[in-house]
Amino acid sequence: MRLLRFVEKGSHSEARNGRLEGEMVVTADSSLPLASVDLLAPCIPTKIVCVGRNYAAHAKELGNEVPTRPLLFFKPPSAVIGPEEEIVLPNSPLIHHEAELAVVIGKRCRNVHAEQAMDVVLGYTCMNDVSDRDAQKWDTNWVRAKGFDTSAPLGPVIVTKEEIEGPFHVMTRVNGETRQDGSTSDFIFPIGTLIAEVSSYMTLEEGDIIATGTPAGVGPLVAGDIVEVEIEGIGILRNRVR
Repeated sequence: MRLLRFVEKGSHSEARNGRLEGEMVVTADSSLPLASVDLLAPCIPTKIVCVGRNYAAHAKELGNEVPTRPLLFFKPPSAVIGPEEEIVLPNSPLIHHEAELAVVIGKRCRNVHAEQAMDVVLGYTCMNDVSDRDAQKWDTNWVRAKGFDTSAPLGPVIVTKEEIEGPFHVMTRVNGETRQDGSTSDFIFPIGTLIAEVSSYMTLEEGDIIATGTPAGVGPLVAGDIVEVEIEGIGILRNRVR
């Protein structure tokens, strides 16, 4: 299934959950044309656990060593925006895009073994780990560098694990120009290892996100840009920069 959250265009109704079937959004009691709705972030995580330097080429391009165990940091729920919402630049001279495969947790779990990790996965979506490189130089825990409002675009849908499996082709385009073009086959730490590591320290809740790292090719965003994160088989997450 392809799961989503939406509101009807021009209405003040509450967000609703549905699934995408062709060009129709289907709910428990209705069916609406996709063109008649605005998509929201497809889940509401209690936390977004991000993985740094999970591609060797990305670690190299920023002059960092390849980690020997997963490097983890957080983005708060307040950073989340959905498709077509605006990324609002903080007061910083250097903001970068980072396309990532986001793993969506499907049930509450703790101390999950890597071999059973897929049992707790609902599916996958796209994420842009928008990052303040200037703050990252001095902000040692990356709270400001990674956690500012609008720094976690998610969407457009969650594709359930029964419908799709990796490896995943991950791309970024800015104003139509390809910036990132990689594959999760190049992960240093696979998804099972990441879920095992994270869940050994904290309880994961339904709807939580593990963002699996970004391939090489990160680059700057400026006001007026249109940035697209595309993962083959999942869709295109598009946002304007302001």
